[in-house]
Amino acid sequence: MAIDFSLYLVTGRELLPPGKEYLESLEEALQGGVTVVQIREKKSDTLEFLEIAQSSKILCAKYKVPLIINDRIDIALAVQADGVHLGQTDMPVHVAKSLLPAGTVIGVSCNDTDHVKKAIEDEVDYIGIGAVWGTTTKKLTSPVIGARGVGSLLQALDGTNIKAIAIGGINSTNILRTLHGSVSSSGHRLDGIAVVSDIMASPAPRSAAQRLKDTLDAWVHHFDVQSRVPQVYDVETIKNGVVKLMQVIRDRSPLIHQITNVVVTNQSANATLALGASPIMATAPEEMRDLSRIPGGLLINFGTITNKGSMILAGQYANEAQKPVVFDPVGVGATQFRKTTASELLNAWQASVIKGNAGEMASLAKSNEVQAKGVDSVGSGFADPVSFIREIAKRERCVAVMTGPTDWISDGAVVVQLENGHKMLGDITGSGCVVGTCVATFCAGASLLATAPGTSPGPELAKLVRGDMLIGAVGGVLALTVAAECAAERSDVHGSGTFLPALIDELYNLKPETLLSRAKVQVW
Repeated sequence: MAIDFSLYLVTGRELLPPGKEYLESLEEALQGGVTVVQIREKKSDTLEFLEIAQSSKILCAKYKVPLIINDRIDIALAVQADGVHLGQTDMPVHVAKSLLPAGTVIGVSCNDTDHVKKAIEDEVDYIGIGAVWGTTTKKLTSPVIGARGVGSLLQALDGTNIKAIAIGGINSTNILRTLHGSVSSSGHRLDGIAVVSDIMASPAPRSAAQRLKDTLDAWVHHFDVQSRVPQVYDVETIKNGVVKLMQVIRDRSPLIHQITNVVVTNQSANATLALGASPIMATAPEEMRDLSRIPGGLLINFGTITNKGSMILAGQYANEAQKPVVFDPVGVGATQFRKTTASELLNAWQASVIKGNAGEMASLAKSNEVQAKGVDSVGSGFADPVSFIREIAKRERCVAVMTGPTDWISDGAVVVQLENGHKMLGDITGSGCVVGTCVATFCAGASLLATAPGTSPGPELAKLVRGDMLIGAVGGVLALTVAAECAAERSDVHGSGTFLPALIDELYNLKPETLLSRAKVQVW
């Protein structure tokens, strides 16, 4: 049978709030838009399980919603359920098929690529991928894979008709992060999400289900629109877009919230001011929600990782507010702690832009082509930087910026090559971090431009942020590198000690015509 897997409810009677009856909650959830119901009764004896399944089957039939039974083939047979869901330690699929009527839907839980390959071999109808997030509704026997871990499992389904749903800790707060992050580099997306506590524990399950279903429908619509109508860029479009953002920043002075490393706090704040924006270098977790509500952007730079909790909260609140999040994983390849922290952050929220040097980006991509030495890169660079930056942008579902003598920027489709800058940038501390500041500032300008009165909303759900982040990223890099060229040409600059204040001056005095005349841009 054809099943709409989009909003898959897994029951849990133990989660019901005081005064809420199970069948009452289930019917309200069905009215709110639940498209599949799985009955999970881990602690019930057979008779109780059977009675719950029978009453659930009657209610689901009323709303023409399929009923799936978790684990128990005998219960599924007894109530003539539409399908069964099997875990990795449950009855083998081929045995279940021999017992169940033809056409019974069979799903299996998958936590890694080997599980998916076995599911394909067994010709199941759907897989449940997870756990995506930590959950308290079930004791986990396999590691949490995170939203970013779902993509490789989805890619393994390419060329099959097997449907995929994500499960594990999904709720109205993280559903967008889950949907946005759970897409393979080939464009394979989820067919649905499985939810337990966000509906079952709600005193208003109809509203809870409706909220989730509305988000799902909007996501699917915007994903499809984005796939059908890709943005087209050329050199003039990019340059003119950057100039427009320069003016927006100076007119609107967006707030740039920066959780950054202690080495560069002062010059980053001054660079923000020089561009016409307003910096706040706030790290207290208690401030994160309030700051997310102010128009602007967020920069998370973990050069000195001392505020991980605040970084997680700030990114999540920024996603919720559809504000740009720029992530600068400084020195990510230097230690295992940095690698683990970067993965934790990127699974907690969706970055709009990830910016790093070749060594840092290679570490994120788990590539050995370029090595890192502390916060620096070692070696001659990537043999094919165009393909590399495009693939990491597609994998991370954001704009990727790789800085160096040549800067490379991609949104996963187009790649922009920039050739501006000066070698003296490498002679001052934190020049790469200041690039991150400039990128966050220009992305904030792009967000403000997209939300100006009279503008169409755009695919904000598909991007988790409004605005053109590719133009924002290019603008931030160009602003700093063109300013660096101007600073190095000044007669009062004699070395790195005089170069830094001159760089801030040139950012402050940067004019559109200067940027247009100097910008060296190629589009691939």
